[in-house]
Amino acid sequence: MKVPFLDLKAHHAPLTEEFDRAIREVIESSAFAGGPFVEKFEEEFASFCGSSYAIGVGNGTDALWLALLALGIGEGDEVITVPNTFIATAEAITYCKARPVFVDVDQDTFTMNPAELEKSLTQRTKAIIPVHLFGQPADMDPILEFARANGLFIVEDAAQAHGAQYKGRKAGTIGDAGCFSFYPGKNLGAFGEAGAVVTNDPELRKQMQMLRDHGQSRKYYHSTMGWNCRMDGIQAAILSIKLRHLDEANSLRRKHALEYNQAFAGIDEVLTPLEAKYARHVYHVYAVRVQERDATLRHLQEQGVGCAVHYPVPIHLQEAGRNLGYTKGAFPIAEKLADEFLSLPMFPELTEEQIEYVARCVSEAVGVEVFV
Repeated sequence: MKVPFLDLKAHHAPLTEEFDRAIREVIESSAFAGGPFVEKFEEEFASFCGSSYAIGVGNGTDALWLALLALGIGEGDEVITVPNTFIATAEAITYCKARPVFVDVDQDTFTMNPAELEKSLTQRTKAIIPVHLFGQPADMDPILEFARANGLFIVEDAAQAHGAQYKGRKAGTIGDAGCFSFYPGKNLGAFGEAGAVVTNDPELRKQMQMLRDHGQSRKYYHSTMGWNCRMDGIQAAILSIKLRHLDEANSLRRKHALEYNQAFAGIDEVLTPLEAKYARHVYHVYAVRVQERDATLRHLQEQGVGCAVHYPVPIHLQEAGRNLGYTKGAFPIAEKLADEFLSLPMFPELTEEQIEYVARCVSEAVGVEVFV
């Protein structure tokens, strides 16, 4: 059997006619960059998140970068985040000419450990970026308490957490700003690159609207030096369609995660992801932990199972992060997770037969014979 890691064809097939109509509407209106389709999606996504505003941008990295710029993060500042994330989190900080400062993560949730924040606080610290990794929110209450006590901004990296919840609140709406990626493989994915920032702060919204559009307060009147980070009309039109199906898709992901968990129950060699008591996990990635990860990965590939590793090298050990001054052992939990993570197929259209086959292959790889 062949089981893909992600099946976008199956995901898009039922909506093809809607997509065709939406794209034709964009073409007929010539609203290609920004415009009414983006404004419509912004309103819909803000409503979905329970936020006052959404600002559509070119991609998730733009979202992080512009949010930090709009908050005044700049040269000489420090921003605390985690090392076990996609490098865009740190890139956004460095492109503000600020310095990423890392803290280790919780071994059960894989997200920022609030108890570690005090160790990294300096007079230069201006903000914190908790990462809602794999679809699970970080433990935001103690992070918020620490930020308020020290006058720090919070920018949530919710690029993998569309629709996830923290104590009943949607991820991205708890800090000063929440940043989303709509890369095609995300829980809510575009037909290319797109992103958004959500916020309840009207001034922050105004600043980001100008920054994404060359610093224009109105056409050809530039209040600040900005950049070109606009969302395309076609992407917005596609996202409006897919947003209507996001809750259902997330529920299917949660169902599949439970089926995986049940299949691996009692197999000590496979550690399944934990859903925190405070969270509603949306499983953008379903990552198990295994000791012989690379051998398990090879076995799955040989059996036709698509899988991946998120992420094999923490940012502080990347060549690109060498100038930050960290060495191996600086963040032992993040480093251990990087050696053990194995991401299994996870998408709404997975079948029970596919999940059973994947679980059987993983069990075989770790030397456990089971019948699932």
